[in-house]
Amino acid sequence: MKVLLAHTPEMRRNYYGDRSLNGLRAIAEVILHEGDQALDSPGLVSAAKDADIIVADRMTEARGEIFAQLPRLRAFVRCAVDIRNVDVEAASQAGVLVTRAGPGFVQAVAELAVGFMVDLSRGVSGATADYHAGRKPEARMGRQLAGSTIGIIGYGSIGRYLAEIAKVLRMQVLVADPFADVSDSAIRHVALDELLAASDFVVCLAIANEQTEKLIGGAALARMQKHAFFINLSRGNLVDEAALAKALLENRIAGAAMDVGRAPDQMPTPELARLPNVIATPHVGGLTPQAIEYQSLETVRQVEAIIKGEAPQGAVNAERWTRRR
Repeated sequence: MKVLLAHTPEMRRNYYGDRSLNGLRAIAEVILHEGDQALDSPGLVSAAKDADIIVADRMTEARGEIFAQLPRLRAFVRCAVDIRNVDVEAASQAGVLVTRAGPGFVQAVAELAVGFMVDLSRGVSGATADYHAGRKPEARMGRQLAGSTIGIIGYGSIGRYLAEIAKVLRMQVLVADPFADVSDSAIRHVALDELLAASDFVVCLAIANEQTEKLIGGAALARMQKHAFFINLSRGNLVDEAALAKALLENRIAGAAMDVGRAPDQMPTPELARLPNVIATPHVGGLTPQAIEYQSLETVRQVEAIIKGEAPQGAVNAERWTRRR
């Protein structure tokens, strides 16, 4: 059984450690992508011509045309939750199994949200930059998290975990998610408009899909309080970046922090990230050893099950998997 690990060498260093690679090699013959650029669809067809299974990162393009051109391929395994780079319908039509890893990054992303809130409210990054540049920082009044209101858009695994942290920090917690049930009496489940108007910190953790495209646009930002901060830890697709930049430049909100955006590899857009009231990190929310190993080791378990002809936990189209053998 041959497995193509589609990560570039750089992506392997960060996202697929030796323990997982050795685990993969123990159960299959592993083909490594050694090029510096992520595989586009033609490159993937060429690299995977002898592969039975592909294990891919978020940069690998698994568009519809590849599956008919890879008759040997049995499964496409994503080393993450997000499978938007995979044409699942085309894979299903070809009988190819598609799987996703579980959310091993919940704690890491939630912790970054807390760090963003502290940084935004106390001016940590700004003061540090001033000191590094030899300027005298302004000692300005900050906002403590205790007693502040956090509004969490999207009450999935990360949203739930962050809500628990916020409660411990003595924050008031609001949640907006039309598809979630909130049974905790300490958390108020409200409409998005109410959350935007009442929150000191708005944290976007909603799922990125067609329905949530530009969920946070000019109208949403206009509902926020002038002293409030916007934080995006989901995907750049949820934000109208031009509207956000306008709100920030006109000081209609106090600031923003983001780990994602519409730049390549889902990173923050440089033009937005360089604004003085913005804190940006290069899509590192889940980049901790614990989070990365959780997901990469899950791909090893999934490959092992696929080799046995079993649909693993994380399969998204098991009922249409006809290339089992």
